Amino acid sequence: MAGKIFYRERRKVADGEKKPRFRVVGVADCQLKIYSDHLRFSELEHIAEATGAELVLLRKGKKDKPSET
Repeated sequence: MAGKIFYRERRKVADGEKKPRFRVVGVADCQLKIYSDHLRFSELEHIAEATGAELVLLRKGKKDKPSET
């Protein structure tokens, strides 16, 4: 069974910025340790290909406005 690599886009990154845009959140069913905080998508694809894992992009949550009482 192939593992899964869960990742999300960083919050404080601008378009055209030359810094890695993605952060690995978790890994399931895969013998893998990741030591980097931020990765480029091409690096994620290469890791997934080498380990036989599936990449799963986490959706952004909706911002809830605090209720006024």
